[in-house]
Amino acid sequence: MARILIVDDDPSLLRLLSLRLHYEGHTAIEANSGAAAMALLDRELPHLMITDLRMPGMDGLQLFNAVHRRFPLLPVLMLTANGTIPDAVAAMQKGIFGYITKPFEGADLMREVDRALEVSAALGADMPGEEAGESWREAIITRNPRMEKLLAEARLIAQSDASVLIHGESGTGKELLARALHASGPRCQEAMVAVNCGAIPENLVESELFGHVKGAFTGAVRDSVGLFTSAHRGTIFLDEIADLPITMQVKLLRVLQEREVRPVGSAKAHKVDVRVISASNRKLEDEVAAGRFREDLFYRLHVIGLSLPPLGERREDIALLAHHFMRSLSQRYAKPIAAFAPGALEQLSTASWPGNVRQLQNVVEKCVVLCTGSLIPVSLVQSALTSQGAELLPFDDARKEFERDYLTQLLKITHGNVTQAAKLAQRNRTDFYALLARHQLESVNFKA
Repeated sequence: MARILIVDDDPSLLRLLSLRLHYEGHTAIEANSGAAAMALLDRELPHLMITDLRMPGMDGLQLFNAVHRRFPLLPVLMLTANGTIPDAVAAMQKGIFGYITKPFEGADLMREVDRALEVSAALGADMPGEEAGESWREAIITRNPRMEKLLAEARLIAQSDASVLIHGESGTGKELLARALHASGPRCQEAMVAVNCGAIPENLVESELFGHVKGAFTGAVRDSVGLFTSAHRGTIFLDEIADLPITMQVKLLRVLQEREVRPVGSAKAHKVDVRVISASNRKLEDEVAAGRFREDLFYRLHVIGLSLPPLGERREDIALLAHHFMRSLSQRYAKPIAAFAPGALEQLSTASWPGNVRQLQNVVEKCVVLCTGSLIPVSLVQSALTSQGAELLPFDDARKEFERDYLTQLLKITHGNVTQAAKLAQRNRTDFYALLARHQLESVNFKA
C-alpha cells in the first residue's frame, strides 16, 4: 500500500482518482490546488504525486518545479488533455516521471502508477518500516519533509567518495546518518569505523588514529594499526571533529591530502583508502573564524555539508519515534505494553526537547521501566518529562523555543484561525503573522 497525493481542481476527477486508488489498496491524499498540495507536503511526504497540468493559480508544471527542488526523488505523474500532450512531453524532459492522457482507462492509470511506485521503491523513497530499498536508512525514522529531502540528498551523495561534514545538535542522530551514508554507498561491504574525537586523551589521539609501533612510547607493548588503517577500503566517521586538538588537525590534513598514514614511531608510511565522514555539534565556520579550527582542514572535510534539524523542528516525528522506542524497549524489558494512554503522546509532542531524539528515547525508556500496565499513562509521561527538565538553555535559545511552542499551542487551540490566535495573544494580526513567519509556521497546517 502506498500513499499517493492527487492534485486537481476538478472535484469529480479528484474523487474518481481517489476511489480508483482506494480500490487498488492505496491511500489517496487529495488537494484541489497546487498551494494546497505544497501545504500537505509540509506535513507528510507521499510515495507518489499525480497532478493535473492545467489548474488555476499554480499549474501542474509550476507545482512540479517547486516539489522537485525540495524532493528530487519523489516521482510525479502528470494528467493532461489531448491538446496539451506537447506540454506534457516537454515536462517529461524536465524530470516528470510520466503523463496520463484524459480521459483515461483505469488499467492505464494503474499501469503508470505501479511503474512509478517501483521506481520510488528502488530509489529508497519509501517510508520507514517498508522493505523495498529501505535497508540503508532503516534506523532513521521520519515522516518530516525536511528529513526526507536530506535523506534523498544523502542517497545521491553516498555514491561518491566526497568527504561529508554533518552538522547537528547533540542527540539529533549524526552517527545514524553517517551509517546510512556508508550503508548506501559502494563501500557498504567494508568496515565503517566510528571515533569520537573528543573522547580520546590528547596525548593518545595520534596513535589511536594512525597507529604506533611497539616501543614508540611508554605502554606501547605491541604494534597497533590505528583506526584509519582499520577502515581501509571502508569509511571512517570522525565524530565531534571540532574537539580535535589543533596540533592533530595539521597531521589529519596531511593524511587526507596524501592518503597515507605513518604510525607513531615508524619511519615508513603506508597508503590508506578511506571515505571520510565527519560531524560536529558546533558550526566549524565559527570555529575557523575563532581560530580554533584550521581553514584548510575545514575545506577538506566540508566538500559536502548536511545539516540535521533538531527534534523541535520535526514534531510530526515525535509520536512516530515514541511508538518505535516503546515497542523496542517493551521487548527488551519483557513488558506487555501495547500503547500510550490518550493524551500521553500529546504531552510528548508539545514538550521541549533540548536533548533531541536521544532525550526522547531516555524519557520513553523511563516510562517503559516504570509502567505497571499495558498503557503508558499521562501522569508517567509528565513525571518523566519533569525529571528531564533540569538542563538550562541559553537565554536566546530558550526564548526562541518558548515563542515557537507558544505559537504552536495557539494555532492548535484555534485550529489555525490567525485572527482568534492573535486575539488570545493580545497582538495585532500583522505582528502575529510576522511571528509565525519568523518561526516558519503555517496556519493552514493547523486547520481542522
